[in-house]
Amino acid sequence: MKTLYHHRIASRDGQYVHIESLTNALRARGHEIVMVGPGFVDTGKPGQDSRLVTFLKRHIPRPIYELMELAYSVRDYPRLARAIKKHRPDVIYERYNLYFLSGIWARRRFNIPLISEVNAPLYDERSRYGGIALKKLARAAERASWRGADHVVTVTHVLRDRIEREGVSRDAITVTPNGIDWSRFPASPDRHAAKARLGLTGSTVLGFTGFAREWHGLERVIELLHAHRQDNLTFILVGDGDVRASLERRAAELEVQDRLRITGFVDRDKVAGYVRGFDIALQPAVVDYASPLKLFEYMACEAAIVAPDKPNIREILTDGRDGLLFDPSDPAAFTAATRRFCHDAALRDELGRQARQTLIDRELTWAHNARTVEAIARELREPSHGEPLAAEPRARKWRNSNAG
Repeated sequence: MKTLYHHRIASRDGQYVHIESLTNALRARGHEIVMVGPGFVDTGKPGQDSRLVTFLKRHIPRPIYELMELAYSVRDYPRLARAIKKHRPDVIYERYNLYFLSGIWARRRFNIPLISEVNAPLYDERSRYGGIALKKLARAAERASWRGADHVVTVTHVLRDRIEREGVSRDAITVTPNGIDWSRFPASPDRHAAKARLGLTGSTVLGFTGFAREWHGLERVIELLHAHRQDNLTFILVGDGDVRASLERRAAELEVQDRLRITGFVDRDKVAGYVRGFDIALQPAVVDYASPLKLFEYMACEAAIVAPDKPNIREILTDGRDGLLFDPSDPAAFTAATRRFCHDAALRDELGRQARQTLIDRELTWAHNARTVEAIARELREPSHGEPLAAEPRARKWRNSNAG
């Protein structure tokens, strides 16, 4: 099968990891992948944003920037059309973005099935964190993107319900949580050896991976290092982020800077080596609809996980079985859960082993997601009832093994 992957991401962050992981899994199944998107992400450094995009966000008035986002679709459409004419794909698989409408335009013109992957309700997200100037236009663009696809693939049931409320039939939505590639996590970890390689033998290691932002709540980890010095804790942030300077400043103020280690950006292939050295893997906060990539890597490395007790997290973890979930409304709950693990190595080991087993039992892998996407694409391309693809998208029945 020939799949055209269409996107508009401009940074080599978790979005890029998601794209690379899924397309690699599809290629492993024999798919020919045609990529159509900004060339920057193929040459940029991990975690690096496009300098042009960063400049525009900073200096252009928000309404004009949003119109430029919409204009990108106008500019992108001819490139997408040329790729379709040249490669004649069986399906378009698109990573949803706000004001990104060229995919549904191509679907209508060329009558090719369009699968839209939605990882966040960006109208809501940007309204909350960055601000939306053209609210009616943005909301209409989001609805058009979701309703204009033949099928929507999304990462949590929470987000599925949000998409359904915008008029997309539940039968046309499939939930595929993020996952892992077992080739990157081939064996159970030797935690003692991993800690020795990191120079952390004798310390209880708290860990976090990825790009750290203010809403992750990592400052509370610095407070924990200070309040419970007797626990001999070390916090290692495997990555970087906007809050690096503030974390380092707070650690210095509390005189626990020797207990904080920030690696900076780490090559993706080396991340597992760090996570295997975590005694306790932290997800201090999470947005309501996300399926955090780091969570699955923690599970693959048999780390003992502390995470918020929220519906999207409960779709993956069960409190007391494969992680400890804390009440995010209780300021003391995160510390209590973390310290429980600090003083119970047997519990850490048991829940860590079970976390990896949960991945295995539920097939939370990119390979499984690729099989699901392929099955949806084949059903859209070759309907069982023999009808040709409709000129306009319609709901198609798909039995979703992850439905809930």
